[in-house]
Amino acid sequence: MKDIVFATNNAHKLRELREITAGVLNVLSLADINCHEDIPETAETIEGNAQIKANHIKEHYGYDCFADDTGLEVDALDGAPGVYSARYAGEDCNSENNIDLLLRNLEGKADRSARFRTAIALRIGNDISIFEGVVEGKILTARHGTGGFGYDSVFAPVEADGRSFAEMTPDEKNAISHRGRATSALVDYLLHGKLNTTYGEK
Repeated sequence: MKDIVFATNNAHKLRELREITAGVLNVLSLADINCHEDIPETAETIEGNAQIKANHIKEHYGYDCFADDTGLEVDALDGAPGVYSARYAGEDCNSENNIDLLLRNLEGKADRSARFRTAIALRIGNDISIFEGVVEGKILTARHGTGGFGYDSVFAPVEADGRSFAEMTPDEKNAISHRGRATSALVDYLLHGKLNTTYGEK
């Protein structure tokens, strides 16, 4: 298996990516390469944030790597929270506060259509490639399920017969999720693309 660094401090994301790529890639964490800093996410797009993180690891630690960013786009809120999804509720935000604010902002709105969008930036040498995954769905009126993380308990993908991501098994979610789709494109490129690099080497 190829070694590659995933530039995230999010334990949930790391576990999910390792589940998706099990048997195909050996995904190293930032802790595995002794990176214990928070990498600023200052771009105005999820693609930009993913590139910032991938470039930071390559330029400061020398490793080829990939990084992701994800946004929840709600149509009735003009695409919000979008790139600010992880910090939607402000300075003291966490997943529960973010969901509470989202549900308040959608009170009385008939259109609850939304989508999760993930962008993965792969940095190999001096080259950057972007892989995107999107899943359409809707925002539920209350939390359902105890699995997943982030907004999973209030997002029901169209493929799931009304169930939220948090009501699915990890395999069910990964098969249709935004991150699963973006990661599948990444893995396919790493295994079958034109690059001929030993991933993870300095």
